Amino acid sequence: MIGSLRGILLSKAPPQLVLEVGGVGYEVEAPMSTFYTLPPVGRELKLLTHLVVREDAHVLYGFATGEERHLFRDLLRVTGVGPKLALAILSGSSVEAFTQCVLAQDAAALTKIPGVGRKTAERLLVEMRDRMQAAAQASGMAVPAAGGALAGGAQAEALSALVALGYKPAEAARLLQGVRAPDATTEDLIRGALQSAAREA
Repeated sequence: MIGSLRGILLSKAPPQLVLEVGGVGYEVEAPMSTFYTLPPVGRELKLLTHLVVREDAHVLYGFATGEERHLFRDLLRVTGVGPKLALAILSGSSVEAFTQCVLAQDAAALTKIPGVGRKTAERLLVEMRDRMQAAAQASGMAVPAAGGALAGGAQAEALSALVALGYKPAEAARLLQGVRAPDATTEDLIRGALQSAAREA
């Protein structure tokens, strides 16, 4: 298994890039979340990788973070989800937003990702929930408790308030991520998120 590559970025044309390592050019497919972080062509780059072996090809997938690769691998364990769809999911949603969708059991938000139909979304919610709960708890993310309540903390309260205002859980989580205030109160977080939404409108 090839776990990572470090080399010179030769080209990038989503979803594929070429990374030269020791004189060998590796073709790597990567989600858009990774493409957004790539340096200019000609610069050094390190990617975490996952190798998928098929009868007709060996395909390398590259990721900017361990969280992206971990989610990609978890997605491959879901019935009916292959590498192409897993890549599309990572391209259409951040790890945090996907996690919040699963925890909130928000199938409608998942169906907005290209390639994810209603049945696939429902399968993702069922098969990924336990994994996402464990990942969220490990990272300190708000986890919906029994009955739909959210775990405590300003972030969780702000997320709950934004959802009550009509935002989808994934959208609310994304807006909150943009609020840079470590010691912010619930009200500060909500205000910052609403200001971000207003700027995007």
